[in-house]
Amino acid sequence: MLIFIIFSCAEQKSESSYIQTVSGKISPDEMGLTLIHEHILVDFIGADSTGYHRWDKDSVVQRVLPFLEEIKSKGVKTLIECTPSYLGKDPILLQKLTDLTGIRFLTNTGYYGAVGEKYLPEHAFSESAEELASRWIREFEEGIEDTGVIPGFIKISVNEGAELSEVDKKLVQAAAMTHKETGLLIVSHTGPWATALAEIEVLLEEDVDPAHFVWVHAQAEQDFNHYLTAAEYGVWISLDGIVWDVDGHLDRVLFAKENNLLGHVLLSQDAGWYSPGEPNGGDFKGFNALFDDLIPLMKKEGFTQQELDLILVENPKKAFTIKAK
Repeated sequence: MLIFIIFSCAEQKSESSYIQTVSGKISPDEMGLTLIHEHILVDFIGADSTGYHRWDKDSVVQRVLPFLEEIKSKGVKTLIECTPSYLGKDPILLQKLTDLTGIRFLTNTGYYGAVGEKYLPEHAFSESAEELASRWIREFEEGIEDTGVIPGFIKISVNEGAELSEVDKKLVQAAAMTHKETGLLIVSHTGPWATALAEIEVLLEEDVDPAHFVWVHAQAEQDFNHYLTAAEYGVWISLDGIVWDVDGHLDRVLFAKENNLLGHVLLSQDAGWYSPGEPNGGDFKGFNALFDDLIPLMKKEGFTQQELDLILVENPKKAFTIKAK
């Protein structure tokens, strides 16, 4: 009887916190070395024209598989696929890639408001924040479209500026409502600190702790002191454009190290980008800049393996863990 009680308690504890991948739930400790902001496929044609008819899954797999095998050999266990709805998100494609590589993928719910709202479906303009949230919550409860795949985080995006447009504010409100119902992390394509702060203010109005908010493309902020303020709010500071600017990312992680901010930093490349309509998917950028370029520079500057593990293993695990109700 005692053995049964101990087993039941352990089982309950293991199910109370989890990571939601496209292939099901895993324990946070299984997440391992994680790339927190990458793209397998992105379709820039616009919300009114995109769809699964725009690409052949087998062709995409053939193109991207060597790049995934390469990062698997470097120890990557999980990849956060940040392609949003109406921009080429394909949960079944990600399941296929997991089956072939063993790398776990997370996909998302939510909508992308940046770039002049080109990637928003028509109903995003007419529906309320509550109605949008109900759509996203339904995806969490029933799966994305008819795939049965459950999203592992919320991905939104807003246009840059110190004030949010009406539509962008609605997206943040919907994300807040979805988070409160599901526990999903809010990952928002943002840019400068002024825009991040505007989003944080909306989250606070909605009674959401900014510790559940990822400031995406924080490398766009030129005043590093704003990282200190973000950390005070508990925000995740996402430096995710290594493939575009290695030296700039080194400067930022050094600032984080010197100011005891590493516990708030997420680091990735914003690489990949198979592009439907272009020959062979266009100029696909591999996922190696972190390992081949940035990490060697970080080690030269005195970063320890423990600090690298904090950024690449422990922080993603903490950020993306869902606590079951």
